[in-house]
Amino acid sequence: MEIVLLEDVKALGKKGQIVKVSDGYARNFILPKKLGVEATPKNLNELKLQKANAEKIAAQQLSEAKELGEKLSQSSVTLAIKAGENGKAFGSVSGKEIARAVSEQLGLELDKKKLVLPEPLKTLGVHQVPVKLHRDVTAQLTVKIEAE
Repeated sequence: MEIVLLEDVKALGKKGQIVKVSDGYARNFILPKKLGVEATPKNLNELKLQKANAEKIAAQQLSEAKELGEKLSQSSVTLAIKAGENGKAFGSVSGKEIARAVSEQLGLELDKKKLVLPEPLKTLGVHQVPVKLHRDVTAQLTVKIEAE
C-alpha cells in the first residue's frame, strides 16, 4: 500500500514523502496514529498544493529577509553606556539592548535571537554585528557604542 506521510516517521521517511508499506503496517500503525494517509489521487493533489503553497511562503520570507537585510546593512545604531575617564566601559551592551535600539532608532522590529553575538560588547567604538535573518540571509549591523 502506498502512503503519503503527514509527519516524519523514523526509519520510513520524511513528511510529504510517498512510501510503500505493507497493508498491515499501514492499517495498524500509520493510519490510526494519523502519521499518513493513503496515496489516492485526491490526497496526492492536496500534497502537491501544500508543497506549492509552502514554496510560495518560503520565497516570500526570503525576499522579506533580503529587504530587511539591505536596510540593516545600510544603517547604524548608537548606544550610550557609562565609561570611566580612560574610556573603559562599566558594563556591556547585550543583544536585547541592541534589538531595542533598532526598534527605537530605525523603527524596524528585530528579534534579539537573530543577533549573532557570542558575548556582549564591552568596548567603546564601532562594532559590526552579524544578524541572521534567514537561513540564506545574514546582514551586518553597525553598532556605535559611546560613553554617556
